[in-house]
Amino acid sequence: MSEPVASFTDDEYAFLRHVRFGELPAPMRPEERMEAIETDVPPGRPDPVGGESEWHLRAGG
Repeated sequence: MSEPVASFTDDEYAFLRHVRFGELPAPMRPEERMEAIETDVPPGRPDPVGGESEWHLRAGG
C-alpha cells in the first residue's frame, strides 16, 4: 500500500516556478508589439546527391 501523495498549493507552485526560472520579464504592451515579417524563405529539401543506394544507406535501409 502506498501513502497518499500531498499536492502543492498554487502559492507553492508559484514559488517553485520563481526559484527555477527567476523573475519573468514584464509583458509587452499592445502598442509595443509589431507584426512579424518573414523575410527569408526557409530552405526546402536539398537536391539528392549520389545514387539511390547512397540514399537508402543514409535512411538506414
